[in-house]
Amino acid sequence: MPQDLNALTDLLHALSARNYAFVSPNRSTARRMFERLDERPADLRDIFGWNRPFEIAALDPELLAILRRIDGLVQDDLGWRCTVRVSTVHGGLFVHSAFPADGVDAVFLGPDTYRFADLIARERPTGGLRTILDVGTGAGAGGLIAARQSPAARVILSDVNPRALRLARANAAFAGIPVETPLASGLDAAPPAVDLIVCNPPYIAGASGRAYKDGGDLHGARLSLDWATAGMERLSPGGRLILYTGSAILRGGVDVLHERLETAVEARGCSMRYAELDPDVFSSELRRPACACTPPARQHSRR
Repeated sequence: MPQDLNALTDLLHALSARNYAFVSPNRSTARRMFERLDERPADLRDIFGWNRPFEIAALDPELLAILRRIDGLVQDDLGWRCTVRVSTVHGGLFVHSAFPADGVDAVFLGPDTYRFADLIARERPTGGLRTILDVGTGAGAGGLIAARQSPAARVILSDVNPRALRLARANAAFAGIPVETPLASGLDAAPPAVDLIVCNPPYIAGASGRAYKDGGDLHGARLSLDWATAGMERLSPGGRLILYTGSAILRGGVDVLHERLETAVEARGCSMRYAELDPDVFSSELRRPACACTPPARQHSRR
């Protein structure tokens, strides 16, 4: 993974100057495009978005020089490929891990990122915020989008993954937003009083070993419950926590996460709004033993 943060930021500026834009799809779509070896990449979206093999001559000298600064090129039997990916979220560019994912600590953006960003844009408080915390920030999209309307806010992007924090710092620098990037688990880096907490925890049941997939027990909802419960304890008076997650709906329509959150909210004197954003995501996960006898997950937000 690239170490030169200035070069990563330079890459984002160079692509922005070339009017680059790319929306990251789900993995199935990405794989279909990646495997289209009968066509040579035609533009920057092929190289930096789809991460398809390309010929060095397809890159202009400035972009080639930047990629070399960040060790951003790898060669295999198919040709040269870029070791990072750049995607557009709410009009901003974000650098993250290349496709296919290279390691258990890979940092990726996709459909969940766009739903999370849309939710934050709808639900963030309209007034000035003093402190914003993005828990499990990944490439930083959630926290940086939350901070756009609060230029004076202290912005904290925390994660257990050093690789993610390097990318988040580069994305923040490109966005012109000063940030703190502590290496921390859950709410460990949260100040005593936070005006806005945003989080998109892993919510898949099972033990894949991937940093942004395994959600723990409760059919994958454990991290969501733990982060929300801990976050309530750190909110300032009138503060808000925006949680974007998925919840497995069990036989009889039982939503265990919703039930547990209602209990936690009542015990702490908070209020909660609940909205179902998508009734069926990642249905392919139901083939895994950890999801046996579990109907499709539904994506929820809770505030």
